[in-house]
Amino acid sequence: MERTSNGGMLYHEVQESNLCAVHCVNTVLQGPFFSEFDLAAVAADLDRKERQVMLEGAAVGGFSSGDFYSEVSHNVSLGGDFSIQVLQKALEVWDLQVIPLNCPDAEPAQIDPELESAFICHLHDHWFCIRKVNGEWYNFDSLLAAPQHLSKFYLSAFLDSLKGSGWSIFIVKGNFPQECPMSSSSEASNSFGQWLSPEDAERIIKNTSSVQGSSASSNRSNANVDQQRQNQALSREEVQAFSEMEDDDLKATIAASLLDASAAGANLGAIGTSQKETEEKK
Repeated sequence: MERTSNGGMLYHEVQESNLCAVHCVNTVLQGPFFSEFDLAAVAADLDRKERQVMLEGAAVGGFSSGDFYSEVSHNVSLGGDFSIQVLQKALEVWDLQVIPLNCPDAEPAQIDPELESAFICHLHDHWFCIRKVNGEWYNFDSLLAAPQHLSKFYLSAFLDSLKGSGWSIFIVKGNFPQECPMSSSSEASNSFGQWLSPEDAERIIKNTSSVQGSSASSNRSNANVDQQRQNQALSREEVQAFSEMEDDDLKATIAASLLDASAAGANLGAIGTSQKETEEKK
């Protein structure tokens, strides 16, 4: 039987700017373990390693770096969106493995997702986590005001619905952290995380649904499902608007990473030119 973690509390992060990847990683781990700057550092490290591979390839193959080198980072955008490789590397720190749900090794999870402990979902520029905590499943989407409880039956249907809508789904495997010091870490790490009891989370979700239902009561021509989708789309539009006001420090960190790419490109170009001149002299 699964041991109760964090005193039975749920850790949830509400969307801040365009930091859904940060929220996703932290809700997988159930604690404020990573900041946006931590993920930006992981992305910069991946960029450096990728540039080194290209540098070595240019030297060995005699190619000009400009033939295949790109200064654009594939691991982080200026808006703060991170690649799946960044999420994988961050979770590897905790000995957790991230694998696609559609790969052969994930066949048992395709048949019975209840056997797993966590899923990461991605579409376009949004990440979120579905996580089993203390034996119960929750949707920790940062666009929600609180974790949304999922029954074991609905879990499978929800995943099928996401796959049908084009979402990429990954399984997270390994030994998850059991405890996170709530009194210190949650206050020191970020301002958008919160600890909730399952009862508080259920109450917040019900209150949110009630407010949304009352605001739509004047126009009941659409079905309930359509109204829910409309509310969700509105939330995403609001999040996009907020992302334009993103933290300057985060942008500076990411810009620095991309600046490293530009410098590396210049180095590659210099090596390629030098190599060509050497060949011509021969």
